[in-house]
Amino acid sequence: MTVTAIDKEAIRQKYAEERNKRLRPDGIAQYLQVKDQLAHYLADTYTELQDRAALTDHVTVAFIGGGFAGLVTGARLVEQGITDVRIIEKGGDFGGTWYWNRYPGAQCDTASFIYMPLLEETGHMPTEKYAHAPEILAQCQRIGKQYKLYDNALFHTEVEDLSWDDAQSRWLIKTNRGDAFTASFLAMGTGPLHVPKLPGIAGIESFNGHSFHTSRWDYDYTGGDPSGAPMDKLADKRVGIIGTGATSVQCVPHLAKACKELYVFQRTPSSIDVRANKPTDVDWFNEMATPGWQQRWLENFTANQTGGMASEDLVMDGWTDLSRRIRTKVMSLSPENMTAEKIMEAVEDSDFEKMEQIRARVDTLVEDPQTAEKLKAWYRQLCKRPCFHDQYLQAFNTPATVLVDTDGKGVQQITEQGVMVDGREYELDCLIYASGFEVGTEYKRRAGYDMVGRDGLKLSEKWREGMKTKHGTHVHGFPNAFIVQPTQGANLISNVPHNLTESGRTIAMIIKHALDNDKKQVEVTQQAEDEWIELLLAGAAAAGGGVIGSPDCTPGYYNNEGQDPGPAAKLNVGYPSGATAYFEYLDEWRNNGHFEGLEFR
Repeated sequence: MTVTAIDKEAIRQKYAEERNKRLRPDGIAQYLQVKDQLAHYLADTYTELQDRAALTDHVTVAFIGGGFAGLVTGARLVEQGITDVRIIEKGGDFGGTWYWNRYPGAQCDTASFIYMPLLEETGHMPTEKYAHAPEILAQCQRIGKQYKLYDNALFHTEVEDLSWDDAQSRWLIKTNRGDAFTASFLAMGTGPLHVPKLPGIAGIESFNGHSFHTSRWDYDYTGGDPSGAPMDKLADKRVGIIGTGATSVQCVPHLAKACKELYVFQRTPSSIDVRANKPTDVDWFNEMATPGWQQRWLENFTANQTGGMASEDLVMDGWTDLSRRIRTKVMSLSPENMTAEKIMEAVEDSDFEKMEQIRARVDTLVEDPQTAEKLKAWYRQLCKRPCFHDQYLQAFNTPATVLVDTDGKGVQQITEQGVMVDGREYELDCLIYASGFEVGTEYKRRAGYDMVGRDGLKLSEKWREGMKTKHGTHVHGFPNAFIVQPTQGANLISNVPHNLTESGRTIAMIIKHALDNDKKQVEVTQQAEDEWIELLLAGAAAAGGGVIGSPDCTPGYYNNEGQDPGPAAKLNVGYPSGATAYFEYLDEWRNNGHFEGLEFR
């Protein structure tokens, strides 16, 4: 698909106009916390709660969160010979976001070969380039079984209190199931994609029909199952779905086939690029999967997607396509034009060209011109998480599927009968919230607890003016505690599991070192923490910021809904030299045996 002359100034103006339509003074406060009278949206519809006795014992390592972070860290600990590991998970099984997200069509949007953790260790071959949710959940369960992480796990359990006992060098952990046990080491991988949020729309409690959040999909009502069986109970139903992000993009095609009428309520269209999913060729996989293959793929994707100079692109997907375009355009600059200004211009030109192609694709796939126009994304590709799908746009060719575009304003009101947009009421039998998860809210709110370290220091107080760590993992004042997440480390958002696998390996080596040397406590020094933050901030200032989450982007969770996030947000950065350089640095840091910046005592 070729794109001819691009009026760059006209596009910039259009981007600004569309952004300004969507700006709201309440920012992330526009979303409701799911609690009190809305708490029923959190009910676990997948696994029955099992009674058990409260625990008051001691474990070597406790890990909060049974998603990828907990599983890979637990596996690395077991590989180091540390088997006394307890994972605490609010869901009824391992999986994290993949325990909850069982909506029809759910898939990973980065390639299975780099997204699904520990493939080589478990011997699993992904059945397709972008695995569906049941296969990803099964991989989580496979890890749990292979590494015997089920033996000591606590499911349907939420931590309510964490406090450090300095005299005993251990953490006291209290839960909503009456547990009060201790752990020598504590790690957390609670992630940003596990606390559902609801839109703060007037009348949300008044709807008399059936409703649910996509992370608690009600197959009893819709029919079907997570494996793709038809939702045969919707044939006589008028269904509405609020939200057009990655979740909606995946489930709308299935709803379009099933519903008597489907209304898709859109505030901001997603960027929909080609997915080109395909089954895995077994012969190719067996030839490719030589020892160390997944680590090579991880490193290759990261190098390609973050602008590195990899000699080949193993993954070849939409994520790496934009990076390839940018790299080609930058490298074509003459030596005298290799300036910061010209490089940024080349980056912008590449993005303009890519987004023009994505918008042109809408016209080729959507039959109604007015609908097609409303489905076009007018912003830079990385302003919002890009989506990739080969059936979403075509779903709007189904006669019973109606796009209700709100021109950036969002749904006006929810009534007893349905949804109100621009003065018109759409009567519904079922209303589905594809409104995503809490991202950007304070840590304590998402976790459900505060963490109390040495001398009564609360993590919320420590981070009052912003997150302060070394590697995003170690926090001064909180001995024997580790956080598994991307920020202040690689900060690789396109493929978060790469961050988690490297952190898990590092944490396991640190704990092994402490135990082998009979050290009771390990903690980052204040100096090392300060120096790390200085390094990050100096690098961010030199880079001048990036595209993802830029303030001039259309509002979304990448940029705090377009609002000034305050001075604390300047700390939400990554290693100055990029993700590939960070992973190389971290590998050397953990393998030299010094663990520079940490104090063992």
